Amino acid sequence: MDLPSTSSQSTLQTIAVVGLGTMGTGIAEVLARAGREVIGIDISEAATRRATAALAAATARSVARERISEQEREAVLARLRTYTELSAAADADLVIEVVPEDYELKHRIFTELDAVVRPDTILATGTNALSVTRLAAESQRPERVLGLHFFNPAPAMKLVEVVSSVLTAPPAVEAVTALARELGKEPVSVGDRPGFVADGLLFGYLNQAAAMYESKYASREDIDAAMRLGCGLPMGPLALLDLIGVDTARTVLEAMYAASGDRLHAPAPILGHLAEAGLTGQKSGRGFYTYEEPGSAAVVRDAQTPLDGARLGEGRPVSSVGVAGSGTMASGIAQVFAQAGYEVVLAARSQEKAEAAKAAIGKSLGRAVAKGRLTQEAADQTLARISPAGSLDAFAHVDLAVEAVAEDLAVKQELFATLDKVCKPGAVLATTTSSLPVIACARATSRPQDVIGMHFFNPAPAMKLVEVVRTVLTSDDVHATVREVCTKVRKHPVDCGDRAGFIVNALLFPYLNNAIKMVEEHYASLDDIDAAMRLGGGYPMGPFELLDVVGLDVSLAIEKVLHKEFRDPGLAPSPLLEHLVAAGCLGRKTGRGFREYARR
Repeated sequence: MDLPSTSSQSTLQTIAVVGLGTMGTGIAEVLARAGREVIGIDISEAATRRATAALAAATARSVARERISEQEREAVLARLRTYTELSAAADADLVIEVVPEDYELKHRIFTELDAVVRPDTILATGTNALSVTRLAAESQRPERVLGLHFFNPAPAMKLVEVVSSVLTAPPAVEAVTALARELGKEPVSVGDRPGFVADGLLFGYLNQAAAMYESKYASREDIDAAMRLGCGLPMGPLALLDLIGVDTARTVLEAMYAASGDRLHAPAPILGHLAEAGLTGQKSGRGFYTYEEPGSAAVVRDAQTPLDGARLGEGRPVSSVGVAGSGTMASGIAQVFAQAGYEVVLAARSQEKAEAAKAAIGKSLGRAVAKGRLTQEAADQTLARISPAGSLDAFAHVDLAVEAVAEDLAVKQELFATLDKVCKPGAVLATTTSSLPVIACARATSRPQDVIGMHFFNPAPAMKLVEVVRTVLTSDDVHATVREVCTKVRKHPVDCGDRAGFIVNALLFPYLNNAIKMVEEHYASLDDIDAAMRLGGGYPMGPFELLDVVGLDVSLAIEKVLHKEFRDPGLAPSPLLEHLVAAGCLGRKTGRGFREYARR
């Protein structure tokens, strides 16, 4: 058959959108604003009326904000015509199907469209979970069928995944890719597998978060806060599941698991329980959270909501803090405590190293003054509260000792054995480990009840999150003390148990590992995966950008710890990551990781 040429903008001028729910309505708006003739089709007359009203309201807002004129608004509204019969698509150059994720329904629509549309019309499905290849194979002209996956809300989200099956003709892909660019979108070309790139990575992460909550490892509020504050994500995973729809997430994961056999994609049982109970998230008024009413995004208090200002009990008094270490993390933590008014002893392996660490804090404070975030007087007072020391003996009178030395268990255990001898009775002993068992540090002392994890994030002065890690032996008053201290230093504490990865790394690194596997399998390029997660998932960095910043050696070490603890084959580090680390390609710090960087 002859497929449309892509030589001019007029290639795909008349476009039908089948299914006028939230996504279909959003796509129709994008197309009409871009000058396309849009045929909106839905079996429900109420849905067609809502779509027309939504476009009228959206364009009215644009006029009020002086982004378009009233005349332009009228032209946009005139370009959308709505119908309740598929026969209305007869003259379309492209049909985009966005009905619910039900294969039989989609197949029936494609079969009816085969009998209606022109031979050169391209048929696109908006699925993110069902097989594009199967839809194509059961069509009369499989070479014209492909996937066109917009993200919600379509007018705002830049990403569009263009999905080819093995049957799709390249000119069809070129035509819709050109259209996506003309719509102001960023098209990413991918093959046919459940979830494609963005949802393929996103839903595995969401599933693990649901399983983490189901196991009562951490509260829903703490899981969501940890991922927002620790990774800079716009929403926490459980709130996002409620927004997407718990039933929708379960459908996508079922399809992913059927294709991959990876246990990380096997839907967490709680997703099935919530879906079967009709607790599907915002659209039903209740999911992981409870909402004001169905369709509302406003969360209301329920039986699981923590009480405002609830105290955990009396903590121990803390006025002085010891920080052990001389690296970036130790310096940052010392700065945080000193800025909050604590007297800080900064101890390193030598007096010179401790002095150098204090000097680094001085430079950090100077930058804050230069940017107007801090007064010179406050900076001077902060620096004056820090006393550098060349030995842990200087911790004799501190109320809280925080270690931030190398991520090596033997090194940390030796340090805790020394703290046990040096620190006064009743002092709280904290480790900043991100991957090692806190209990192993605690058992190196004669007072394991006084030991707890305080996992700060880098850079400590800027990052708001602290994971507070209790062991099975940590006393209640030590836990209460650290929670109080976190609040006083203006950090957000989240509680979790002593297991590999805690909250953030346990959810972040399997996602990063799965991104590497996509590249290993030649499914998508580094650039396309990074673009998909920034534009489709709202991530501040794509996975490969982040891996190169964190360091591939650090990432591999954390992934090995996760795999060893949970023993899930899906957590086994990617061979590509291991090869890069073995080759000394560790990311930005070596000038080469997944990408190459200019040497400074």
